[in-house]
Amino acid sequence: MAQLAPTEAALIEGIDAAAMLANVEAWCAINTGTRNTAGLARQAALLADAFAALPGEVRLVPPAPVEAIAADGRAVQIEHGAHMVLSVRPDAPRRYLLTGHMDTVYPADHPFQTLTWLDGETLGGPGTADMKGGIAVILAALQAFETSRVAPYVGYDVLINSDEETGSLASAPLIAELARKKVAALTYEPSALPDGTLAGARGGSGNYSAIVTGRSAHAGRNPQDGRNALVAAADLALGLKALSGDGLAINPARIDGGSANNVVPDLAVLRFNIRPRSEEDAARFAAAIQPLLREVELAHEVSIHLHGGISRPPKPLTPDAEKLFDLVRRCGVALGQPIRWQSSGGVCDGNNIAALGVPVVDTMGVRGGAIHSPDEYMIVPSLAERAALSALVLHRLSEGE
Repeated sequence: MAQLAPTEAALIEGIDAAAMLANVEAWCAINTGTRNTAGLARQAALLADAFAALPGEVRLVPPAPVEAIAADGRAVQIEHGAHMVLSVRPDAPRRYLLTGHMDTVYPADHPFQTLTWLDGETLGGPGTADMKGGIAVILAALQAFETSRVAPYVGYDVLINSDEETGSLASAPLIAELARKKVAALTYEPSALPDGTLAGARGGSGNYSAIVTGRSAHAGRNPQDGRNALVAAADLALGLKALSGDGLAINPARIDGGSANNVVPDLAVLRFNIRPRSEEDAARFAAAIQPLLREVELAHEVSIHLHGGISRPPKPLTPDAEKLFDLVRRCGVALGQPIRWQSSGGVCDGNNIAALGVPVVDTMGVRGGAIHSPDEYMIVPSLAERAALSALVLHRLSEGE
């Protein structure tokens, strides 16, 4: 810590690693799969209590309505949990946004539900890295930052949403509201690599459902009178895959539809994901999709309705973002934490924040790995490491760096 000023060293001395670990253990004991609204309600209440230790107002915000397409082609409402928001010094002229998510990818009936010490420094368990460890980092970093002499002159909002793992559709309006006029943002996804490497530029992501409507008929007596929606959906899947190329990955993921073997299916739903690397790639998909839909409609004499869109815009490294990354790197050097970054094909709430013109570093959470799998783990010493890093970044940001 030779490069830390005395006031900076004092800032991080009070970080309580044991309390951070206790929080992670308590929070990870609750299943918070995105569809487990009961578990999310329990988690939100615990988080509201924990973040009440900071100055400001804690509130639970209802989710925005989200519509999805069921297997039978009907539009249905999807239930989500409430989002936790902490607002500190809302009238300060300089304000930041810190975000995380309480949901995980493990539903209530998933076998991966318990914590296991893999060695003296590694804790395995659902959500340890992605990202209840990150939430613990937010809380500890802000508690440390509040002891800074510059803290009273700046403000911040903290958002812990309940639906990040499914695209943040129920929290996207809230993200946009809270990001407005922010100087910078930090998001607490786990590091891109276990060594602490950050994610820099990110591609985008969009999820779609194509509802294909044909005409049923008897498969033996009069198949010529039918219009096979399942075959049309398969043809569309092949056409979508053919649109993939440099800068645009398209993954046809599932087809719902069909009934008895002797019935020409009159309905199918094709679900697919796209990953544009840039806004230009996203525009290329937008220009190509309607002609492809029309081509399949004409070839199979069906109708197709497309539902969905891009929920995570591509996130380039802008000059303002590079400046924020460099500040994080310099703070890491001062703390003896070498920091680098690399591009990532993954997406997160950082994509949404960056799309609003706010510079963001979105992998400020713990070091860990194997996320979205039963092997997920967190490197426990990184709790205090990353809390110190964030506290120092916020301190130096507030001093005008």
